[in-house]
Amino acid sequence: MKKSLFACLALSLAICFPVSGQKSGFLKNVTKSVSNVSKDVLGTSDNSNNAKKVQPEPSCASDLATVAMDLGGSLQLDYQELTISILSDGRILAQAHGADEYYIAKDGVTTGPYKATDPKVADFIPKEVSDNSKAGPDIRFKPYITKSGEKYLITFAGKKYGPYAVINDFSVTKSKDKFAAFVTETVVMTEDQGKKMEEAMKNAKDDQERMELAIQYSQQVSQAMTDGGGPSSLTPKLVTNIPNINSDPNKPVAGSLNSEIKYDDIVLFAYDKINNLQGKTILTLKGEALGAKNLYVNSTGSKYAFYTYGKLTFSDNTSLTDLFNTSLVKADGKVYLSYMYYSPKRNAIMQHKIDF
Repeated sequence: MKKSLFACLALSLAICFPVSGQKSGFLKNVTKSVSNVSKDVLGTSDNSNNAKKVQPEPSCASDLATVAMDLGGSLQLDYQELTISILSDGRILAQAHGADEYYIAKDGVTTGPYKATDPKVADFIPKEVSDNSKAGPDIRFKPYITKSGEKYLITFAGKKYGPYAVINDFSVTKSKDKFAAFVTETVVMTEDQGKKMEEAMKNAKDDQERMELAIQYSQQVSQAMTDGGGPSSLTPKLVTNIPNINSDPNKPVAGSLNSEIKYDDIVLFAYDKINNLQGKTILTLKGEALGAKNLYVNSTGSKYAFYTYGKLTFSDNTSLTDLFNTSLVKADGKVYLSYMYYSPKRNAIMQHKIDF
């Protein structure tokens, strides 16, 4: 009986108030009233708001987490309608989809909205970076490396190292107080000398002239080895200001220098192994960790973690999901592994630090 009464009521309203693209204020009220009648008569309810309220917290959530960006309060931003960017200094940028509105949070305080042209937003826009991968070390590793004639000098904390003919790898810690480099003191022939030799051999008139050129360059190579300190000067070696690093030149260490994996330290990353600067293996990686870009080793070198696609996995096979922006941080003298996640309960981006 109630259902039939409601049907009649709805039909009469439809006849009296034709549907148009834009409803008048009165029609909005009527529609709202009909909606309420619908809930009362048919026993239905609006669950759209309840769905947000009952949405569970992610598995990585913690009661100890702090607010990095509050999306509620006077802002009332919808996390699903935002694009999030994070700078290395911890600032967060939230951009509303389809609108020229940007919000910036730092230490839990959110400001905005800003326009895309605002200088505060400019920091988040990627700068055009020139490809200097083929440039010399004096270009790639400014201001620590400078050119000295045909060789290179390393200047760090007021002390000079070198000169070196080749600097193959160079790394500096986050605090800028430690460095390490793979260098070669002497080369038998510089790049320019090599090009000249190739050109001369190419333009030689006959085999006799080519033989004379070969003997000439062989003598130059021998002289370069003598002047440079013998065959050992041709072998790459590790140079660093970190104390108690005594690498054996007869046992080359394997891996590339990396100052991001371990907090404020430099290690050697060799695909499936993390080695210290003396070449001793600290940890061996397994399974999914191989090739991971976001890899972290704790201060004692007893465990590692890696981040891929919203998941943080530890070397003991435990994991946390639904998170982002992982990094190693130091607070109150302790090193932590930090991450962020969205909390439906708080309508906020949260940051949590775990002992590591």
